[in-house]
Amino acid sequence: MRVLITGASKGIGRTLADRLAAEGHHPIGLARTAPPDFPGDFHVADLADVDATAAALDEIVAAGAVDGLVNNVGTAKLAPLGSVDLDDVARTYDLNFRTAVQVTQAVLPGMLAAGRGRIVNVTSLVTLGTPHRTSYGGSKAALEAATGIWAGELAARGITVNAVAPGPTETELFRKGTPAGSEREAWFLDQLPVGRLGRPAEIAHAICFLLSEDAGFITGQVLRVDGGASIAAA
Repeated sequence: MRVLITGASKGIGRTLADRLAAEGHHPIGLARTAPPDFPGDFHVADLADVDATAAALDEIVAAGAVDGLVNNVGTAKLAPLGSVDLDDVARTYDLNFRTAVQVTQAVLPGMLAAGRGRIVNVTSLVTLGTPHRTSYGGSKAALEAATGIWAGELAARGITVNAVAPGPTETELFRKGTPAGSEREAWFLDQLPVGRLGRPAEIAHAICFLLSEDAGFITGQVLRVDGGASIAAA
């Protein structure tokens, strides 16, 4: 299976690529910076640039149909309401949501022709109401809405669309806004019934399940991999 992963150079995306390769699949990475030891094909593009993204996608689909897609790339700017920068809103929605739409539309013809496909959108616990996440949470909530919309449109064509919503996970993106030992980290840990942060490998495991052949009867769902944090949010 050829699986395209956006934001594949580090964090959850890179961990997922390593796992897929170990299972005999062919990961295709798409991100701004190429790691030196990526276990598959890697295409360099600034996903904030629509034209650069389109050019990279043309190369990817020209090489063959994409069987699975993981819309993983994301950016976050934290600010309480009253201090939200409108330019940050636009940039966050563009990278977190527009990119997913653009990439999905590029690989969709191949999936339709094959009569099969797997699409997994990586969203977030913060869609349930984490403070200071107006832009990030809003963009990920849009992606969760798209998950249901696309699932309904594509179910009869053999293509499933689901989302994985991680809780606080030990990644570079999380640490940008939540330094180790900070009050913010303590706040997050207090919301986690399991008492610890998630590991990228645990998120990758859930994504791999939804990409698998055995997950063909699951579509339009948001799988919350969050150490029970969504229980506390509810």
